[in-house]
Amino acid sequence: MGSVVLSVDAELAWGFHDLTDPPGRRIRNARWGWHQLLDVLEDYDVPATWAVVGHLLLESCDGRHADHPAAADGWFERDPGGSLERDDRWYGLDLVAAVRNARMEHEIGCHSFSHVVFDPETDRDVVHAELERCVSIAERHDLSLESFVFPRNVVGHRDALAEYEFDCYRGVEPPRWYDDSRFRRLGKVASFVAGRTPPPLVVPEIDEYGLVNVPASLSLFSFEGAARSVVEPFAGDPVVRQAKLGIDAAASSDGICHFWLHPNDITSKRDVRRLRRIFAYIDARRRETELRVETMADVARRVSADEPTRPAEMADDETAAVHRSPSSPAGRH
Repeated sequence: MGSVVLSVDAELAWGFHDLTDPPGRRIRNARWGWHQLLDVLEDYDVPATWAVVGHLLLESCDGRHADHPAAADGWFERDPGGSLERDDRWYGLDLVAAVRNARMEHEIGCHSFSHVVFDPETDRDVVHAELERCVSIAERHDLSLESFVFPRNVVGHRDALAEYEFDCYRGVEPPRWYDDSRFRRLGKVASFVAGRTPPPLVVPEIDEYGLVNVPASLSLFSFEGAARSVVEPFAGDPVVRQAKLGIDAAASSDGICHFWLHPNDITSKRDVRRLRRIFAYIDARRRETELRVETMADVARRVSADEPTRPAEMADDETAAVHRSPSSPAGRH
């Protein structure tokens, strides 16, 4: 029987600090969205992997991070410094504590220290600084980081993840039939509105570095804006329809339906209603079938137990094998 996995890109303002025009509403609502998501998961007994930006675990900082190799390029120029009490968009110890104290056994994973994009242009020193800080901060808070979610879904420097003893990462979604089409936007609308093709079920695999790749299946906020407002009143929420198809497929096969989202995606009660409908359906299908609900770490442990980890075959230039999801914007670092 298959399973459902939910991973959460938990980043607050750090997800946007390198953008020229960051979305103010999503930043302002990020904490509210975090609590709403946690409440819904509790109501429907759904565990999740919360991939947290490491800076959120700091109690305070000077805003400069002069010892970080990316600081010289101005990467931290928007970091206001201070503490949670001064600016809660950049700190989240209280939010992480809420996840850890929840009734559900959620996983705390890693989303880099400051949302650096792990692409080939990123210096190795920057990647190592990001991972070193995350692991060190996590140890201070008695956390063991097993799962990694790449900022902006740019998969690279996997050998560094192995060096810092991560177990798994979220890989990119398999391509849809419309992704390479010149009519991609029209094809996506047609696919979501028709609601006949489920999101891809994925099969986790152990890569050449001994890491378990747990690819994504569907972003729960992948059909938004004007298109959603036009379609939803007469056809229902197309993401809910896609999610239900994916859940049904996982309940009747051995694959994984891997959903993902950001807390800052949740900006309205309408968004919360979407999540409630999806998680209520997961709970119902779990009761009716042998469907599992797992964290990324659960999957990694299960896969590793079934197939012993192979020795890492270090590539000459691992970063050249970077993968980028179709919806991922380019990053600065």
